[in-house]
Amino acid sequence: MPALRGSPPGALPPPRRPGRPRGVRRLLTALVAALSLPLALTAGGGAPAHAAAVQCGVDYKTNDWGSGFTAELTITNRGTEAVDGWSLTYGYAGNQTLTNGWNGSWSQSGKTVTVKNASHNGRIAPGAAATTGANFTYSGANAAPTVFSVNGVTCAGAHQPPLTVLTSPVPGAVFAAGGTIPLAATAVAADGAGIAKVEFYSDTTLLGTDTSSPYSFDYTNVPAGDLSLYAKAYDGQGAAAESTPVGVRVTAGPSLVASPVQLGVQQGKTGTFGLKLSTRPTANVTVTVARTAGTTGLTVASGAGLTFTPANWDTAQNVTIAAAASGTGTATFTATAPGQTKAEVTVTQLAATAGYDARFLELYGKITNPAAGYFSPEGIPYHSVETLIVEAPDHGHETTSEAYSYLIWLQAMYGKVSGDWSKFNGAWDIMEKYMIPTHADQPTNSFYNASKPATYAPEWDQPSQYPSQLNPGVSVGRDPIAGELKSAYGTDDIYGMHWIQDVDNVYGYGNEPGTCESGPAAQGPSYINTFQRGPQESVWETVTQPTCDGFKYGGKNGYLDLFTGDASYAKQWKFTNAPDADARVVQAAYWASEWAKEQGKGSQISANVAKAAKMGDYLRYAMYDKYFKKIGNCVGETACAAGTGKDSSHYLLSWYYAWGGATDTSAGWSWRIGSSFAHSGYQNPMAAWALSSYPDLKPKSATGQQDWTTSLKRQLEFYRWLQSAEGGIAGGATNSWAGRYVTPPAGSSTFYGMFYDEAPVYHDPPSNQWFGFQAWSMERVAEYYNRTGDAAAKTVLDKWVKWALSKTTVNPDGSYLIPSTLQWSGKPDTWNAASPGANAGLHVTVADYTDDVGVAAAYAKTLSYYAAKSGDAQAKSTAKALLDGMWDHHSDALGIAVPETRADYNRFDDPVYVPSGWTGTMPNGDPIDSSSTFSSIRSFYESDPAWSKVEAHLKGGAAPTFTYHRFWAQADIALALGAYSDLFE
Repeated sequence: MPALRGSPPGALPPPRRPGRPRGVRRLLTALVAALSLPLALTAGGGAPAHAAAVQCGVDYKTNDWGSGFTAELTITNRGTEAVDGWSLTYGYAGNQTLTNGWNGSWSQSGKTVTVKNASHNGRIAPGAAATTGANFTYSGANAAPTVFSVNGVTCAGAHQPPLTVLTSPVPGAVFAAGGTIPLAATAVAADGAGIAKVEFYSDTTLLGTDTSSPYSFDYTNVPAGDLSLYAKAYDGQGAAAESTPVGVRVTAGPSLVASPVQLGVQQGKTGTFGLKLSTRPTANVTVTVARTAGTTGLTVASGAGLTFTPANWDTAQNVTIAAAASGTGTATFTATAPGQTKAEVTVTQLAATAGYDARFLELYGKITNPAAGYFSPEGIPYHSVETLIVEAPDHGHETTSEAYSYLIWLQAMYGKVSGDWSKFNGAWDIMEKYMIPTHADQPTNSFYNASKPATYAPEWDQPSQYPSQLNPGVSVGRDPIAGELKSAYGTDDIYGMHWIQDVDNVYGYGNEPGTCESGPAAQGPSYINTFQRGPQESVWETVTQPTCDGFKYGGKNGYLDLFTGDASYAKQWKFTNAPDADARVVQAAYWASEWAKEQGKGSQISANVAKAAKMGDYLRYAMYDKYFKKIGNCVGETACAAGTGKDSSHYLLSWYYAWGGATDTSAGWSWRIGSSFAHSGYQNPMAAWALSSYPDLKPKSATGQQDWTTSLKRQLEFYRWLQSAEGGIAGGATNSWAGRYVTPPAGSSTFYGMFYDEAPVYHDPPSNQWFGFQAWSMERVAEYYNRTGDAAAKTVLDKWVKWALSKTTVNPDGSYLIPSTLQWSGKPDTWNAASPGANAGLHVTVADYTDDVGVAAAYAKTLSYYAAKSGDAQAKSTAKALLDGMWDHHSDALGIAVPETRADYNRFDDPVYVPSGWTGTMPNGDPIDSSSTFSSIRSFYESDPAWSKVEAHLKGGAAPTFTYHRFWAQADIALALGAYSDLFE
């Protein structure tokens, strides 16, 4: 009999964070000064506590709009001892005048500027950094300062990496398989270091190297497919930097090439796309362009017949499409020629004022261009185009249920703009095939006992306290919804997404559907899991493991005995759901249904809208205490009573729900758990309203609709309870203090008996700090308010929007700054539904600011939906300014993105706790033992083309800068453009 019958998947399923770094992101002019000189550290900016042979660096960057600028300074501790308190001083040569600063106390005397640390960033560990920023005005010249001092010691002259640009090929170029792609690059070194070599890459494969200018390489016998090419330059001091990737397409034979392949044309106007050939012909080629499907309101105005010669074959010729003065719709224009593969362009006729719909289509075209690198060969959205990125996913070519949910929403908006709903249905098929576990993945659910959902295991504060011992002596409650779900859908299986996936099987578990750890040679996506060991376990301290643990990798018990302790272990499968992602799918399905029905095409997607209702039915597992114990004043593992029905439901969206079981179907067992922690950033009243009130999304189960009705009211109350005196929304609540039902601090405030938790779920970094959770969550409230006018939602939004706008800066040149990191103090009043408190003791401050594009997009959507219903002119104008600022300042060949300095990448060397004596191996042979680090069990990173930037930082160099193209962020920007058009155009 397996010892882990009914056990949870570990003491704490994944604290999940969306893709973003911890620091400030800002697109800034490269005016950089930094240092590597010995520094005598001082404590609190006063007299030196002691002399230390350490080093420091100061990076200075600006965003300048002519009459003013934002300065960002990053202080890096390059020594071996911590800096405890810092004071930074530097001077300007011109009339630069301080207006306001953040992330430190700023002052100016004459031309001298001084910044003293804030309370939260005074300690800088060895290799770590602190960032501070301020706004200035000026006239005349704005020369960068060249000398900086920290705690009275001068810091100047850091070496910067080279500037690298891939000049050939151009983005979107097309070549024939078996041919040659001429690669060329320019590279400039800083400080006279000289360029040692330039390498040329296709994705992560090194193609060739050139050591002399002009730098070039002929990539011969190229394979068919979509390629991502870039150059990487090394200077004489060992610094390296890669160029922005360039996407190209290699066709199997001669073909026509169109660009762009998505085009929006407003009523009464014209638009153009280009055509050329992929290969040089031996004789003239005559091309015919005609509308082959779709609305007759779009016609070829010029370019219906084109001729290409052996001399001009690769020079694009334009085709002009004219839109009628009235009507909307989509048409396909096809270019054909003898001996050439045809090219198709989708053109959408837009309303005369729909300029933001045109932008949506342009960005949509970039995202969905296979050469851009956002998707795997299977059509799965990667977390990011770039591979070296560590956030909640610890590799760029992993993906999350969050990314899938954004794909569903993106294709819903495309259906709204274009009238083509095949992409929405295709996205649902991809999600259902790859991210919702099949029956073969969860084969023993039929053994689930709803009266004993799982065996209890306490959560602990530190990873070093794991494995957590199972304790069957602690009572658990009864699962009240399992029976009705089986009755409604005729299956024991769960219809919900797992939260994370290794799309390219980089780790090598290869657990394909119906298999368990099939290995590194397996092709396609592989389910994985990461966070398992308490709130202090950051991504840098995780041991990535397979969801189906067949003991093939890891130690003698696979990875199970790193997380839960028991006498013996059984091979098992386990999945964890991120509720905010599934709720976002429901939210997107609502809009898809509404927009499709407006077009008379509701029947085209009705089957998948019904599946969204099914997903929402199962999503109710996120409403329950982890072990189905009663909600409210739940203190003591044994004293806290087991639930007997809906009394174990808090009706909020918690951090996860999870389920698992034995792989052995002849000796089966399975378990299910909810979560006791509810974070404000995960709530979705829009989805709750749709599931409770919208007929197309009505759940089939007996009590599903009523549960979501209750949840809608409870979520709105939750926001009101957590709203600070200023307007920001605080962290959340828990029914299980510390994850093990211990007594909370004296005086803790409560919400329906759940305890206020300032930073629910994870603490490294605190989960309540990211402004993105504010923007994401309030966007859902704003959508709900826009559709219903609910006064309860308006009350929360009125206060939140006023606060957020007061912390938003739009500069004269259109650049912008929005909040980034938040700091919290105090606590809310204990909730009284009849008379909500004013929360005069709960406060939020903004520690630093950012121009992060994904967060700005979610924020712009919030303001748009709120303004459209309330008539708030400032909210509308700020939404437009944010959208225009992103578009004008941060557009590139792959989408919209800003450079990010990743000082936290010094944590690649962080130790990963493994109990003494525990040994095992990763699929690639990396050893796992008590000396393991984050990078030692992920040696694949050492072959990543961007690794040298991290390696240089680990050796004391400047924090590396990356420009990341995250799928969720690009989708959110596109959705914000489409929403603004829908609401105001």
